[in-house]
Amino acid sequence: MTTQRKGMLTLDDLRRQVAAGETDTVVLAFTDMQGRLQGKRLAAEYFLDEVAGGHAEGCAYLLAVDVEMNPVDGYAVSSWERGHGDFRLVPDLTTLRRLPWQEGSALVLADLARHDGEPVSVSPRQILKAQTDRLAERGWQAMTGTELEFVVYEDTYEEAWQRGYRELRPVIGYNADYSILGTSRAEPLLRRIRTSMAGAGMYVESAKGECNLGQHEIVFRYDTALTTCDNHTIYKTGAKEIAGQAGRSLTFMAKPDEREGNSCHIHLSLRDADGTPVLAGEGPYGLSRLGEHFLAGQLAGLRELTLLQAPNINSYKRFVAGSFAPTTVKWGLDNRTCALRLVGHGPSLRVENRLPGGDVNPYLAVAALIAAGLDGIDRRLPLEAPYEGNAYAAGGDAERAPQDLREALALWEHSDLAARAFGPGPVAHYAHQARTELDAYSRAVTDWELRRGFERL
Repeated sequence: MTTQRKGMLTLDDLRRQVAAGETDTVVLAFTDMQGRLQGKRLAAEYFLDEVAGGHAEGCAYLLAVDVEMNPVDGYAVSSWERGHGDFRLVPDLTTLRRLPWQEGSALVLADLARHDGEPVSVSPRQILKAQTDRLAERGWQAMTGTELEFVVYEDTYEEAWQRGYRELRPVIGYNADYSILGTSRAEPLLRRIRTSMAGAGMYVESAKGECNLGQHEIVFRYDTALTTCDNHTIYKTGAKEIAGQAGRSLTFMAKPDEREGNSCHIHLSLRDADGTPVLAGEGPYGLSRLGEHFLAGQLAGLRELTLLQAPNINSYKRFVAGSFAPTTVKWGLDNRTCALRLVGHGPSLRVENRLPGGDVNPYLAVAALIAAGLDGIDRRLPLEAPYEGNAYAAGGDAERAPQDLREALALWEHSDLAARAFGPGPVAHYAHQARTELDAYSRAVTDWELRRGFERL
C-alpha cells in the first residue's frame, strides 16, 4: 500500500479543509508549450461542487501563443478563423495538493480535452502520456529525475524588468560550487523553497551551489515520468513566486549571461511491473541487451529530437566547449563532457541526458528520450563504445549537437523518428512554435548589435 506524501490531498481532505476554513482557493492549471503553468484560481466551494467531478474551460489559444502571450496564426489547435474557442481542463485528482506558499490555496493539474472528450494531442502532458502508454504496453514504466539550475538575484522581478535586465546583482559574487559558506547567503530563500515544495508533496533531496554567480540547484527524488514532470513544473512556478515574495528574483533561462548556463539534466531508467530494472544487466558497462539498444536509440535520435530538449533561441547559447554543457553526440561512463552520461550501479544504473537547459518543457523532453530509446529497442541498434576523455575535443567526424534553433527545426521537420513517435499533428505544432520564435528573433535588434555598430560601423 502506497503511503500518501505529506501535502498531497484527497477530495475528502480538501472538503475537510474547506469546511474548516483552511482552504478557500483551488488553482486549476496545465502546462503550456513553454513549460509554464496556465489556468484559473477557483473558489474552493465551486471547485468541489462543479469542477472536481467534471471540468472547467479555458481558451484554446493558450496552446497557440508565443512567450509574450501574443496569439499566433497558423496553429491547427486554435486560430482567429476557428474563433479561438475553449477546451476542457479536466482535473487529475491524483495531483491535488496543498500550495504552502499561497495562503489558503490548493493546486490540481489538468489534462486538456476537446468538447467531445478527446484529448488535445499537442498538449505537452498528453504527448508524454502517449509515450508512457507505449512503455506500459510492454509492461514497463519510466523512472525519471530532473535537475534544474537557476540563478538568484538581489533585485526584484519588477526592478529587473524596469532596468532591462541589465546590471542585476547575483546573491553571490563568486563561484560557490558546493560551497557551504557561499550558499549560506541565499539559504533563507532556498530553505523556504525546499520546505514549501516538501509541503506540496515533493521529496526534496538536496540543494547546492553551482558555478555561475548566484547559481544554485535543488534536487528532488526520482519518480515516475509523469509525476516528476508534474512536480518539475509546479516547483519551477513556485520557486519564482517564493523569490518574488522575498523581494528577490531568480531565472531558469538557459543562458542568462556569458558564464555557465542553467542546465536541466534528465535522468531516466525503466522498470517492469515488479519494479525490476530493465536497462541494468550483466552485459558490458552493467547494461542489459535492452539497455544497450535503449541507450543507442537515445544517441541516434538526439540530434533530430533536440527541438524538444532545447526549444528556444537562448537554449543553444549553453552549448559551449568547457562549459559542462555538451557539444558532441557522444555517450560516456560517468563522463560529464558527453551528451549522454551513464551513471549509477546495478539497480540504480541510468542514463543522464545533459542536453536540456533550465528553459526546457520537461514533458516534451522526457517524451523525446522515451521515443528515441524505444526506437533503439525496436531496431535493435548496436551501442558504440563509450567515449573516453574530453568529448569537447572529439575529432571532426564526431556528430555535433545542433548549433542553433534553425538547425534543430530542420532536423525535427525531416525526422522519420519524430513522425512515427509523435504523429503529424504534434510535429507540425512544435515546428510552428520554433518558426515563430525564429521570426521574432530575426526582427529584434540586440544590445550586442548596438554596442558594436552604433558608432563604429
